[in-house]
Amino acid sequence: MELSYSSHGVYKAEYHIAFVTKYRRRILNPGLQAYLKKIIPKVLRLMPGVELVKLGMETDHLHMVAVIPPKYSASDVIGKLKGKTASLLRTKFPWLKQVYWKENIVWSPGFFLSTVGVDEKEIIKYVAWQGRQDLGQLKLKL
Repeated sequence: MELSYSSHGVYKAEYHIAFVTKYRRRILNPGLQAYLKKIIPKVLRLMPGVELVKLGMETDHLHMVAVIPPKYSASDVIGKLKGKTASLLRTKFPWLKQVYWKENIVWSPGFFLSTVGVDEKEIIKYVAWQGRQDLGQLKLKL
């Protein structure tokens, strides 16, 4: 289990995220997928602490596992990711303007979001570790 540390907390906040192209159009060809694999990590780096763990794509949707720190709302991260990638895709691939000729859009408005859980053994191990951490603190006498 990979834990992340912030100034006042320890967390493991991994999410499974999926979103689809508008109208489930099969536009994610190999060239477009390669471009997305290159730009998605760059877009996520604009939000410090957000990391891409795994990315997978089909012709009409993508899945990813990402670490999103508690300081960010997962829906805000997804919104920024979808907005920025749509803009970059429409700039790089002008033929998308013909596919979506009425709208300046690439992704469907919805998304799927699920947490990647921690099993019971890991929680018990963390609670035991935390107990050992607390034993070393300075005790004040009043």
